[in-house]
Amino acid sequence: MTNEEFQILVLEKLGNLEEGQKNLNEKVVGIEEKVTNLEEKVIGLEEGQKQIFVKLDAVVEQTMDLTEFRYEVKEELADIKSNISRIEIATADNWGDIARLKAAR
Repeated sequence: MTNEEFQILVLEKLGNLEEGQKNLNEKVVGIEEKVTNLEEKVIGLEEGQKQIFVKLDAVVEQTMDLTEFRYEVKEELADIKSNISRIEIATADNWGDIARLKAAR
């Protein structure tokens, strides 16, 4: 191999290396863009999760309020039932008294 042939071969290989490096740089830029897009998506997902947690906290609070309200309503209904029973007993006694008063006339 002559010196000129060797120089031509080295220049061809160097050209191939430069082309390969250019392709590699383009791929790295593409990867960097994809990573940037992924980072933006991750930030969006994190914001979405924060909103979900806020809404979940609100749902938990409302559920606790409704559970407490349900308990209070049940207690009040039991009281109302008890009062109605006493009223019915008093009414029955009153009817008996009325019947005795009518009979005594």
